[in-house]
Amino acid sequence: MSASDRQGITEPPGAAGMTRPGDQRRWDFVHAPFAQRVVFAPGALARLPEEVDQAGYRHVLVLATPEQRALGEQVLALLGSRAAGLHAEARMHVPVAVAEAGAARAQALGADATLAVGGGSTTGLAKAIALRTGLPIIAVPTTYAGSEMTSIWGLTEEGAKRTGRDARVLPKLVVYDPELTSSLPPRIAAASGLNAMAHAVEALYAPDTNPIISLVSEEGVRALASALPRILTAPEDAEARAEALYGAWLCGACLGQTTMGLHHKLCHSLGGGFDLPHAETHAVILPHATAYNAAAAPEAMRRLARALGADNAAHGLWELAGRLGAPRSLAEVGLAEGDLDRAVALATTSPYANPAPVTPEAIRRLITAALRGDPPAA
Repeated sequence: MSASDRQGITEPPGAAGMTRPGDQRRWDFVHAPFAQRVVFAPGALARLPEEVDQAGYRHVLVLATPEQRALGEQVLALLGSRAAGLHAEARMHVPVAVAEAGAARAQALGADATLAVGGGSTTGLAKAIALRTGLPIIAVPTTYAGSEMTSIWGLTEEGAKRTGRDARVLPKLVVYDPELTSSLPPRIAAASGLNAMAHAVEALYAPDTNPIISLVSEEGVRALASALPRILTAPEDAEARAEALYGAWLCGACLGQTTMGLHHKLCHSLGGGFDLPHAETHAVILPHATAYNAAAAPEAMRRLARALGADNAAHGLWELAGRLGAPRSLAEVGLAEGDLDRAVALATTSPYANPAPVTPEAIRRLITAALRGDPPAA
């Protein structure tokens, strides 16, 4: 991997010179959507064999987590002779050793593609295998992670998570079946949905955003904010499940097109550095990172508040997390007071592009508030 990959994601060409919508360069932008085939329908899982045939794959390795082995076996049976085998060893934050084992398995079985069924951990493993082997990816999401819509990869080694972008890791085919999310417990759906929202929030104030991304971001947040409370009260509501997955798709697409900022830097640092649960960490950090950037990105905050139906974007996110029963403190998800110094150091090393300046003192205040479960600061 290149030196830039080891150091983390760098800004895309021209990003440093871009200005946010609302200034004199509002109509000066580049929009380059990815070439992907997306199938979205209740029951779309049954279409996998014909989609695999149409894509020209003959020997597909199915990937899953150990917890979703049964679903992996269901997909394996559905593919029949098109399947190379099942590798149910995906893990959160994609440890390097897990990535290497997955690549070795794919090569040993002579796979010509991987099929990731599950959440961000499984898609992340498929991406790590693609980095090493070039194997194309089919993604069948069962959560709202959004990784399937991006060329972003992440690997964890020795307590540090590094990320990068590479066209090889963008899934060629994505099959969204809302029925696969019906068994996602409402509280897990809530955290996963807030994770998805974070992608759209940062896209609204990214240095390389544009009017198209802003529209998609706002719609993605609106759809999730509408659907998630309904899932909490009526988990069997198929329409709410479909709207939430639709919103997650849009939010993931925004992440794939823009530069990540402070929120994702914090979540990558905390998740990789302390093995915190991915979606729950996003849920906790999102209101605080939004408040941190509020004064520096007023147009983004106006759009976000409108999508949430709130007067204040950061507090709207905080209140939504509370209504959904999502965690609102880092202590709830495993961070300890004694971890604070290392957390600040990790979060302020090689910072991502961000509208508000990133300083150790300010980040310490943010992480301390998130650790204790305080409301986001104005």
